[in-house]
Amino acid sequence: MPDKTVAFLGTGLMGAPMAANLLKHGFAVRAWNRSRDKAEPLAAMGATVCDAPDGATAGAGFVISMLADTHATDQVLFESGLCTKLAQGTTVIVMSSLAPEDSRRHAKRCKEHGIAYLDAPVSGGPGGARDGTLAIMAGGDKAAFERCERVFAAMGRATLVGPAGAGQLAKLANQIIVGCTIVAVSEALLLAERGGANPDAVREALKGGLADSKVLQVHGGRMTSRRFAPGATVATQLKDMDNILREAKARHLKLPSSELTRGLYAALADRGLAHVDHSGTYLEIERLNGIARAFSDSESAS
Repeated sequence: MPDKTVAFLGTGLMGAPMAANLLKHGFAVRAWNRSRDKAEPLAAMGATVCDAPDGATAGAGFVISMLADTHATDQVLFESGLCTKLAQGTTVIVMSSLAPEDSRRHAKRCKEHGIAYLDAPVSGGPGGARDGTLAIMAGGDKAAFERCERVFAAMGRATLVGPAGAGQLAKLANQIIVGCTIVAVSEALLLAERGGANPDAVREALKGGLADSKVLQVHGGRMTSRRFAPGATVATQLKDMDNILREAKARHLKLPSSELTRGLYAALADRGLAHVDHSGTYLEIERLNGIARAFSDSESAS
């Protein structure tokens, strides 16, 4: 049945567990990934693994895109002509983090072909994707959102935050808070350590207080253990910071903390550390203070 069939395009670090949760909730999933081997494990759970995007979308009521970036999304959904082949009544849900103007452009193109569109980026990382606890920020038409609520519920908690592009704006707000807070935690833990306090004990002492957060506990733990296997990478956070500043410029806004945070991530990328977790700002704060220590950025350290 189309209303129970989901085409899932992009089954990487986030997409694969999201698709797995859809299967667990009784949806028929037709999966495609550019590298087929990343989609193959879903077959054992009951998914149909397809060789091409249009094979996945055939007969699907919902098309979820969790592709890497705007270029990949444009290529797969629009430049290939895939959007023109979708059946009337299909809803396209782009859950990748893109610039708001790209989502507005995508929504317009889908509307021209009679296809509903939602931008619905997520927060919660691979753990949230695995556990089905993602925060999903949706932009688009209310009726389209209501049709997709069962789909979203299999992956997390969804909120309609406004028209097309608003989901991406909410994700940018999320990334300002996450990115800037990671920098603040980096500075706080380094100060604590250099002053003679045990930084892990400091994290424990702050639990339940106003300064407590998932960033402090999760990313602070990465910093104190010096294990920076991603999670979300420096490269992804830098992309988001660039989108934040581009949108701010278009709105004639000055965001000084975001500008400073963007600079720290850019410096890490310039040092060849674009692949480490975005909590790697701790390493850049150390470098600025003339501190050089070993750390692990291997997958085995995650």
